[in-house]
Amino acid sequence: MTTEPVPVEPEPSVVDHPPSADVAPTAAAAGGGPTPGLAHLWAGWRTAYIERITTDDAEVRPDDAGRSLFERILHSGLPDEESFVLWRGERCFAVLNAYPYGSGHLMVLPQRAVADLDQLDEDESAELWVGIRQAVRAIKAAYEPDGVNVGLNLGVGAGAGVPDHLHVHCLPRWSGDTNFMTAVAETRVLPEPLAVSWRKLRDAWPT
Repeated sequence: MTTEPVPVEPEPSVVDHPPSADVAPTAAAAGGGPTPGLAHLWAGWRTAYIERITTDDAEVRPDDAGRSLFERILHSGLPDEESFVLWRGERCFAVLNAYPYGSGHLMVLPQRAVADLDQLDEDESAELWVGIRQAVRAIKAAYEPDGVNVGLNLGVGAGAGVPDHLHVHCLPRWSGDTNFMTAVAETRVLPEPLAVSWRKLRDAWPT
């Protein structure tokens, strides 16, 4: 007795449409940044903030007045507990990351939008590192982590999500925090809303 082979339908082809020439590519489109499949499990009360500050191309590009995303946040006129600004210095400031790697993920950056370290003046450069040291102290006090990551991505090719305004990432880390959900399910679970992270870090920020 013979059996007929079961026909196998071919996989649907995927058409890779190149980005428009007048639209700046995202970090993922340029080959940088996290895997596009990485998802975040957000609590329902997070929706309002995510709708206001998103990673949409139009949102991360400078506006018609030339202001970067971070300049718009800094000068939004919103209270710090709503804009999630943690610290305001003379030339630099710190703000929570809207799409954090984990709870407590913040950024320290100059108030003026510059793309590269070489574009910082001496006062900005000096205060930037003051802010970074304060951020690490606040993270350690608020979260008691096993370690702290500090780093920045300069340019789209390096994974910068907002390449026109450099920002230094500071985030708490724990031994073994890359668990099953991240490594296999490509999902990052955030145990607390940003409002709670903001309060913890603001209270722990050195004065």
